[in-house]
Amino acid sequence: MGSDEQVVVIGAGMAGLLSAAVIATTGRCVTLLEQDPVSAWATPEPRGGVPQGRQPHVLLYSGLHAIEGLLPGLRAELIAAGGVPLDTGDLAWLGERGWAPFGTPAFELVSATRPLVEHTVRRRVVELPGVEVRGGVRVRGLSRTGTAATATAADADADADADGGWLVECFDGPSLRAGLVVDASGRSSRLPEWLGRLGIERAETSVVDAGFGYAGRVYAAPPDRLGRVAGIVMLPVPGAPAGGVALPVEEGRWMVAAVGAGESRPPRDPAGFDAFLGRLRDPALADFTRAARPVGDITVHRRTHNVRRRYDRLPHWPDGLLVLGDALCAFNPVYGQGITVAATQALLLREALATRPRPGWERRLMRRLHRAADLPWAIATGEDRRHLGKASQAAPDTAGAPKTPGIPRPLDALDALFGRWSGEVDRLAVHGDLRAQRALDRVYHLVGSPAGLLHPALLTAAARARLLGLPPASPRPPIGAEAARPRLP
Repeated sequence: MGSDEQVVVIGAGMAGLLSAAVIATTGRCVTLLEQDPVSAWATPEPRGGVPQGRQPHVLLYSGLHAIEGLLPGLRAELIAAGGVPLDTGDLAWLGERGWAPFGTPAFELVSATRPLVEHTVRRRVVELPGVEVRGGVRVRGLSRTGTAATATAADADADADADGGWLVECFDGPSLRAGLVVDASGRSSRLPEWLGRLGIERAETSVVDAGFGYAGRVYAAPPDRLGRVAGIVMLPVPGAPAGGVALPVEEGRWMVAAVGAGESRPPRDPAGFDAFLGRLRDPALADFTRAARPVGDITVHRRTHNVRRRYDRLPHWPDGLLVLGDALCAFNPVYGQGITVAATQALLLREALATRPRPGWERRLMRRLHRAADLPWAIATGEDRRHLGKASQAAPDTAGAPKTPGIPRPLDALDALFGRWSGEVDRLAVHGDLRAQRALDRVYHLVGSPAGLLHPALLTAAARARLLGLPPASPRPPIGAEAARPRLP
């Protein structure tokens, strides 16, 4: 098989694994390069390449559906391995304006640790014909095969047309030739440097950092510890930038995380962690941790900024190169969007490879991959900017293009208007409007457009509420007595 049929995927995390699964079905040989050693993959344990792997992960409904489409039967495998199926309508969810309606069916999820999800996907992918995984390999850079390093972007494109091959240079092993290279190396991607050596200009990069931090701990408790309540989510909101989550996972354990922005970030020590939970807007999480048995140490994660590299805006893009997952657009993990976006992008890759691609298909696909990140980027950065407040108006978020202090762009004004309307829909939901709650759920789980928030029935309900007032707010879910049961031995 020639080098044009060889594919190298840099990074064997979720984006890399799902990309490899798609490419392998076309008959191409795929080599996955991962800096973590293969020995770290034998069991579903946290690994160094995923520093947030010890924190709770939410695989959104659309993400689970997309992965099931790529690897049929994966949901059942996760449950067989100990993942806990739950309905989001059974979560005790405390938002900015109060408790969401509880106890009505919504979206079915499988709650599991990130290591278990990745381990289950990896096992399926490495069994596919033509897939090879090489661990303990760090990539040094990329160069064109058969050509010298080019001095301009136009020359780089010309070389791509003439040769089309890549040489993937490694620190820890021989270089590999490939007709297609996929960068799925995560938010620490060094692709901008590698392209710079080829004379390709640096992509515009947007960064929004609200200074969030996480502290997580595992607790032993049965999945039905809270009775009818499947889990607890308390969102950090402006004015109360501290929150947390408790979700059941495999092996009769729960993952509890404390979340905070800026000076409200949670500490690492047990006493400080417990005190942090005790200061939240509701005692549910503090009651739960007092009644459950802690397992292991507290782990923290502070690298939570949103970053987006706009490769789609470059005037030239080399053939035989794609970027997926966090290497393209990384989100604050609190919103649970990363795996879902990577899975959606893998589906787009499958569509592009379903027929024999025409010249320039990589550039066209890169535009589609970027569009797949538009909505989750708007959600994540929109919420994080609310925590930044007025400072976000003056702070530059785009390389080389700072905002003008005090003069919002037209899009900012539109975003603010839509944000206020979203708040009205949230207010309706908190006061028992299930249509409003489901519209918000569809946007959050990336299965519906924000246009769904403009349904005429919601506009009518908002007008009626203005005229006649709102009904009583949804009551607190029944979590008090269950969470306060004595600690397990």
